[in-house]
Amino acid sequence: MRLQGKIAIVTGAASGFGEGIARRFAAEGARVVAADLNLEGARRLAGEIGGLAVGGDVSKGADVAAIVQAAQREFGGLDVVVNNAGTTHRNQPMLEVDEATFDRVYAVNVKSIYWMAQAAVPVLRQQGRGGSIINIGSTAGISPRPGLVWYNGTKGAVNIITKAMALELAKENIRVNSVCPVIGATALVADFMGGEDTPALRERFLASIPLGRMSTPADIANACVWLAEDSSSFITGVLLPVDGGRTA
Repeated sequence: MRLQGKIAIVTGAASGFGEGIARRFAAEGARVVAADLNLEGARRLAGEIGGLAVGGDVSKGADVAAIVQAAQREFGGLDVVVNNAGTTHRNQPMLEVDEATFDRVYAVNVKSIYWMAQAAVPVLRQQGRGGSIINIGSTAGISPRPGLVWYNGTKGAVNIITKAMALELAKENIRVNSVCPVIGATALVADFMGGEDTPALRERFLASIPLGRMSTPADIANACVWLAEDSSSFITGVLLPVDGGRTA
């Protein structure tokens, strides 16, 4: 098993990419803290994979600290953090996105990484064995689409924060990388497309992806397993597009 003995936190684990990552990590031998605002969903998942469910809002420092503390209390430490929880605004003209929505998207997608760093990095430092932090960025932060201006901005921030964190933490063998999915078949797909999820609208988006399909939770989980395992011990500061060639 590729992650045998590792202790991992996955945020936004109750559905979508996060659920796929948590399931794959557990299958590879990791002890998983499944964190989500949807505690009921996190509990369902944790029960199925033998992990620990923790509720919380990743935009709030106290909630994120509690997630990290739960990993220490239940499993005795921490090796891997996957900052997966995210949200978006509907695909629409940028001036039509209201301030409350703007603030929420930045709080969930960007400030959450600040709070997780505050809580998790001291633990990784104290343990002295390094660690892997994986931020779920997006191709939106590399090659943005119109209609998602403010969401694009959050993922651009995630990507550059990843590279900067990697440089600052490298001397302590704490690796930081970003997995950058293209649009995926998750609960947010209609918001990303800006309309009802119809075959015709999907076809417009698929036309921009050379391999001709959306990303799946399994695609993202596969990338995260590699970045979490010891075989990628010399990989840090990488923005890894998992995008079927969209940003090639």
